[in-house]
Amino acid sequence: MKATVIGLGVEGKKATKSLLANGWEVYATDLNSDIDLEDLGIHISKANFFTNKDVPNDTISISISIDNLTIDLGYNDKDKITSCDAVVLSPSMCKTKLAKDVIKSGKSISDILTKHNNVFTLGITGTNGKTTTVTMLKEILENSGKKVLVGGNAGGGFDGYCDIVLKSQKEDYDIILIEVCDMTLAFCDYCFNFDLIGLTNIGNDHMDVHGSINNYKNSIIEFSKNKKIFLDENLPCLGDFKNNDNSINEINELFEYEEYSNDLNVFGKFNRLNAGLASSIAKYIGIDDQTIKNSLKNFEAVVGRLKIYDLYDSKIFVGKTDNVHAVKSIFDEQYFYAAFIGTPRFNEEYRLDILNCVAKTNPEVIVLFPGLDDTVDHALYRLKSIGYEGRIEIINNLDEIIQLIAEYSHEDAIFIGGNGQDTIIKIQERLDDLCNNCS
Repeated sequence: MKATVIGLGVEGKKATKSLLANGWEVYATDLNSDIDLEDLGIHISKANFFTNKDVPNDTISISISIDNLTIDLGYNDKDKITSCDAVVLSPSMCKTKLAKDVIKSGKSISDILTKHNNVFTLGITGTNGKTTTVTMLKEILENSGKKVLVGGNAGGGFDGYCDIVLKSQKEDYDIILIEVCDMTLAFCDYCFNFDLIGLTNIGNDHMDVHGSINNYKNSIIEFSKNKKIFLDENLPCLGDFKNNDNSINEINELFEYEEYSNDLNVFGKFNRLNAGLASSIAKYIGIDDQTIKNSLKNFEAVVGRLKIYDLYDSKIFVGKTDNVHAVKSIFDEQYFYAAFIGTPRFNEEYRLDILNCVAKTNPEVIVLFPGLDDTVDHALYRLKSIGYEGRIEIINNLDEIIQLIAEYSHEDAIFIGGNGQDTIIKIQERLDDLCNNCS
């Protein structure tokens, strides 16, 4: 079987690897020639490189061929796309003419491989808490004896949406559980047959895509058409989902959930809401109370998400909190002597609103470090422009971060978060070692 992968972002690269692992011949292409292919594990010494004769001289293009994989960067070979058996599109292309042409042709991989449509499918979406809620639900369902296929947003750490289609084709599952990124709502709505949706929250993130919170909310309402949906009973826009006069509101059935009240081994009201969503869905599909309670009582924080370390006199809160909604939920419950904040990408100025939220709590020191991009200068300008009067430290590597944590470890509480999940995971790993050695 031959597949074309169009768009080599995180999802496209994960899809390429999944297809190759399943024995497909793959043609992968992206009009951007500046693509990091390291994640694909290509051995350059074994690859063949070609020049595309059909590309204008002023266009940078690269063609690479190795084993069952051919890659075109800066160029799309329409003949190869047309001759393939299935097409995998980047979720960001969902509303483009090319995507519509692929759907019309019937070659979208979710239309070629359809076994996943016959499995009971749960989707968890929202701004924050998706991965934690999905993992909670996974543990509850598996502890009840269900065979669960888990996947979703590749940027969130899963193998990607294509992998769900491929795995469900090869094996039988009781339930498919999908993390749905708020930027891929329309894409997932087309690819998967959701029986039930859970919404964690609606916050100020990815506004470069949504434009406004209202647009984002309407996208979720559109996504919820003809589906059962679970919503936080205190969701500010809950009434909009209930308004049957709204032409886009055709939700099949709506359920409300509240904070989980039983034993939970993770910090914060926000995690109690995640657990409340997971337990409500589990109860709805018939999981017994004791299995739910035992699963959530023993639940450990997901790698990279908020985890608390005890080091000397300090509690150190470390986790990915890449938008103001996530940060506020933690700072509303705890005062921090120091806040270490990883910086966002260059095109994500709205994520610097995190600093406004942190500065309002007046920590003694705010420490800035490169997160997704080195936009420390932007962050420093923001702190000065809003009049933060505390001390500001700038650090550039992991060793400096650990050294400064040790220096502040006799204060009551330290926060480390913001953007840059890879760096935050490395900090967690170093703190695991440090705390074990100290104990």
